[in-house]
This record gives sequence, C-alpha cells and structure tokens, in this order.
Amino acid sequence: MIKFDRLWNMLKERQITQYQLIRDYGISRGQLDRLKKNENVTTNTLDILCNILNCEIGDICEHHSDENNRFRPDDYDI
Repeated sequence: MIKFDRLWNMLKERQITQYQLIRDYGISRGQLDRLKKNENVTTNTLDILCNILNCEIGDICEHHSDENNRFRPDDYDI
C-alpha cells in the first residue's frame, strides 16, 4: 500500500492548505480525497505535487507492505 502521510506532514510544515492546493494549483477535491484515503492517484497528480513542493516522490509518499496483499512475488516475471 502506498501511504501519503509524508505529504500531509510536508504541507503542514510548509503551511500550505488544501484550499490553496485547490485554488492556486488546480488540484481537484477528488484527488485530495483519494490522497487522504491512500487510494489510487495518477502519476500526473504526484508529479504536480512534487513540482509544487519542489521535492522528490519519496518525500510525499511511501510504500508499506500489506498483510492482505493478494499478490505474491512468484506471481511476477522479474
């Protein structure tokens, strides 16, 4: 699971509100809602957020192993 806790921490540290993201940068309320729920967002949205915050992708999200992960390493041809 990808979690966006780092994004919310960074926004708080930089005193950027969700309202500013919507009004000043055109981030949709739907995208913000999906980010809050750690749901799927587009790479374009992540790219925009990194540009707004002048940061790297790992600064706003991180991967956590999911105990209920339905995928196994054997499922992939790596």
